[in-house]
Amino acid sequence: MTGLADSILDAALARANRDGWDAVRLHDVAAELGIPLTSLHATFRDADALADAAFDRLLRAMLASPEDPAGFASLAPRARTEEVMWRWFAAAAPHRRAITGMLAVKAWPSHPHTWVPMVFNLSRLIHWVREAALLDRGGVARMVEEVALTAAFLATLAAFAVDGTEGSARTRRTLEASLRGVPLR
Repeated sequence: MTGLADSILDAALARANRDGWDAVRLHDVAAELGIPLTSLHATFRDADALADAAFDRLLRAMLASPEDPAGFASLAPRARTEEVMWRWFAAAAPHRRAITGMLAVKAWPSHPHTWVPMVFNLSRLIHWVREAALLDRGGVARMVEEVALTAAFLATLAAFAVDGTEGSARTRRTLEASLRGVPLR
């Protein structure tokens, strides 16, 4: 992202953390940054594009290289997968209210235009989890793995949405428990 895009996203996230995502108004974000609304529009077509940028930022955090790539590669598949998924939740934690609010708005019954992309984005996220966790299965085993990883991610996301524990401990426990039943190799 550009410097302006990052500034806009940061300002919107701060507002959403404070007031909730559904209370974020783009004209307020533009005014806070001292830019015309046309500049914000030239960077993000709407609030949904801002939400997509926030999720892209989380994906990039999840894909960040581990500090010790050789050590990471030597971990068991479940440990690699847990670490990769945890990066997403750890990056999202400072913006829990904003992130959960974005998902809620995308799921509004009056927003069917965001439902289908959400399904595809979740599928892409799980594909990137597999890549980052160095999972190589193919065929039916891969499909089973993807379904199980999707279920584990969604279960963890539900815990994340209401987690008030220190260091998101409840989210971490849910992630660990959810991955126990995933057939990883």
